[in-house]
Amino acid sequence: MHQRPTSATADPAYKAGAIALMLAVASIIAAFGFQYIGGYAPCPLCLMQRYAYYAGIPLLFGALVLVATDRAGWAAALFFLVALAFLANAGLGVYHAGAEWKFWPGPDTCASVSQTLGGGSGGLLKQLETTRVIRCDEAPWTFLGLSFAGWNVVISFLIFVAALQAAFAASATNTRRRMSEI
Repeated sequence: MHQRPTSATADPAYKAGAIALMLAVASIIAAFGFQYIGGYAPCPLCLMQRYAYYAGIPLLFGALVLVATDRAGWAAALFFLVALAFLANAGLGVYHAGAEWKFWPGPDTCASVSQTLGGGSGGLLKQLETTRVIRCDEAPWTFLGLSFAGWNVVISFLIFVAALQAAFAASATNTRRRMSEI
């Protein structure tokens, strides 16, 4: 009969979930770094792609706590929810990257102003002259042929795989626990 690992960190669900969490945290830190240090203002689609990280990071942390406290069934549900969120996020990234490559048009409303108009000195006309519009259909940066949106697809898919692996491992742990109780 299979025995439960002696520590939570040895559990396959915990390992896969921790990888997903580390990828998500590193990615959102990098996004903020590019924005606040590198000066790359995000477009509306970029901001939408961050939602999966904002929700996924605390859910992944919670799922890891559930694995550590021997609540694998609930952990599996959270891991699966996170996996679905990042699969959807990868799809949004594909849409965004496709708009950047001109494969299809982006949304009509996909332009963002990098600063608020109307306040400050100099008047509205002066501000309009210096305002930079951030567009969703133009990639401001690429690395190895992929834009921010393209890299988000890759990273979101990796997080999806890790979270799904964690969900299956937690589910298997929960099933083994239930079978041993019979």
